Amino acid sequence: MQNGPASIDETITWLGQQNYVCGRDLGTVAYLALTLGKPLFLEGEAGVGKTEIAKALAATLGRRLIRLQCYEGLDASTAIYEWNFAGQMIAIRTAEAAGAADRAALQADLFSDAFLIRRPLLEALEPQEGGPPVLLIDEVDRTDEPFEAFLLELLSDYQVTIPEIGTVTAGAPPIVILTSNRTREVHDALKRRCLYHWVDYPAFDRELEILRKRVPEATATLSAEIVAFVQSLRGQDLFKSPGVAESIDWARCLVALDAVTLSPEMITDTVGALLKYQDDIARIAGAETTRILDEAKGALEGVE
Repeated sequence: MQNGPASIDETITWLGQQNYVCGRDLGTVAYLALTLGKPLFLEGEAGVGKTEIAKALAATLGRRLIRLQCYEGLDASTAIYEWNFAGQMIAIRTAEAAGAADRAALQADLFSDAFLIRRPLLEALEPQEGGPPVLLIDEVDRTDEPFEAFLLELLSDYQVTIPEIGTVTAGAPPIVILTSNRTREVHDALKRRCLYHWVDYPAFDRELEILRKRVPEATATLSAEIVAFVQSLRGQDLFKSPGVAESIDWARCLVALDAVTLSPEMITDTVGALLKYQDDIARIAGAETTRILDEAKGALEGVE
């Protein structure tokens, strides 16, 4: 386990050691979140690396990563804990068969640690080997306002109350990272509890560096053409522009097919790794694929 980074540069270096390439702006806010013990709220399009930074921080610090994947209808009790109802019923039947008469003892046993199912938020408050964990609250924009209100309380006091047991308080608060794809606006009150950063699509040089770290087996020419083509796509009128995650997936597909350079035919055969909506695939089909590829290769010549 490592202590927190001593500087912004060290933060960026640590993340780079986990193949996470970030700019100084993101490195700065990550450093401040670790130094000040503040939650970090990352917002941006899907696939730009918001979730990956939590994984990189957990790995470099030697901490456990605990992930709460948010979804519509998620409530506080589901995110904190549940009781093992089936196990409790078996214990009741066993006690009845044995003729146990001590109801108070049975009730205490039923609502004990043995039947408690810990969910991510409760786990993050409990002591962990190696130090406080990294708690990733992923895609918080998918939840509703009551759950946001609960998170406000949790991030203020780092404690939860289980009626049958009592209050659980974190001895040392977890490192908290919240992400949002901005499918809806998250309430300002929650954002005010956090350090905020908008994670944008990377510039050409940074995306190329990411691709080279994540898919080192791709040729230099192929990597550059992939990044140029993807960045050209982001300038098109698409329903969903490809993120960095899609660039990486596409590069791995092309490498698996022994591609050394892009061609219209190769793009057509593998575009499903890059674009996830049929309307978008249809929009760049045929001659449009050739045009975008020519545009991308022309941009590369300009860079060279």
